[in-house]
Amino acid sequence: MAEENWADIGSTEDLSRAPLQHVTAGSRELAVSFKDGRFGVVSNACNHVGGPLGEGRLDGDYITCPWHNWKFHRCNGKGEPGFEEDAVPAYTVKVEGGRVLVDIASATKRTRKPHPPHPLARRIERAPGPVRVAGISTSPMDEANPRFSGSDHLLRHALDACAGHGAESKMIRLNELRFRACEGYYSKSARACTWPCSITQMDGDDQLDRVYEALVHWADAIIVATPIRWGAASSLYFKMAERLNCVQNSITIRNQVLIRNKVAGFIVVGGQDNIQGVAGQMLGFFAELGFIFPQFPYVAHSRGWSSEDMERNVEIVRESQELADGAAMLARRCIDLAAGLIAQGQAPASIERGGRKAHPLDMERTTGKVD
Repeated sequence: MAEENWADIGSTEDLSRAPLQHVTAGSRELAVSFKDGRFGVVSNACNHVGGPLGEGRLDGDYITCPWHNWKFHRCNGKGEPGFEEDAVPAYTVKVEGGRVLVDIASATKRTRKPHPPHPLARRIERAPGPVRVAGISTSPMDEANPRFSGSDHLLRHALDACAGHGAESKMIRLNELRFRACEGYYSKSARACTWPCSITQMDGDDQLDRVYEALVHWADAIIVATPIRWGAASSLYFKMAERLNCVQNSITIRNQVLIRNKVAGFIVVGGQDNIQGVAGQMLGFFAELGFIFPQFPYVAHSRGWSSEDMERNVEIVRESQELADGAAMLARRCIDLAAGLIAQGQAPASIERGGRKAHPLDMERTTGKVD
């Protein structure tokens, strides 16, 4: 049995003022709780991705991690019922002379219940076959009372043209998916924003996994179509874009490039101006995700601010052979570039570079000093 090593972590008065606190004892980061006149002390690092348990909340006798809601008993460190095999180190604690003492040597073992990896977390390897093009429609719709969408219309022309160039294609309409808005995990910590997306891992009913699957695993090229709304892309486009932060953040926190040698093109349609502004934002954002672009990477149509007669705008887009041909040629440019990359042996793949940042649970494994 290890020799006792008692550390004074503070006064009972201070540590009983809040139900849960983060306390440092030497090299140990602790989550200290107080409930029903009793103190509990466990490791501050959550089993999932190292979230700060001491900054979470108490749910009965369980500490809820503020990052992804994993729960651990505040005194024995075991996971909530059904997940007892997931346990964080717990410490013996006593009160003497108005001080709270923790036996650092008494730490129980951190254990992890086996969790099958999320399907999106698999290795990125391009399956053999023709060039694959995913069309992403971001046009919001009232499905009960459908209307003509110029951006959808041109996107369908682009995807219909793919077969003539030997490419597979599929359309994903964001309006048909039910997915949650980004909940700001990155704002809590860069490491709280995970790949796959934290929401996707926690919520099996969240359907943005279809977009992640297409962009990261299936497609060689994508074409994103949006209407212009008040001089910007659609609300659904930005709802998707915020959730795609996890793709870019994977580079930030572990140097893992999820999108590599993939091509993106864009279709922008609106009854008002600012085409260049909308397209520029999209180009900048998708470049940050890792996409590359063909020459002339977007097609667009607008009649300007002075033309607010939407019926006329619909008529022009619906009947314009020039716009339809332009969408088809955009698809051809994306396919040609993607095919060239594949022929050169630069098919999409996941890569990880050196210099991965230190992680709380890594530190524990190598030094034993996190808890």
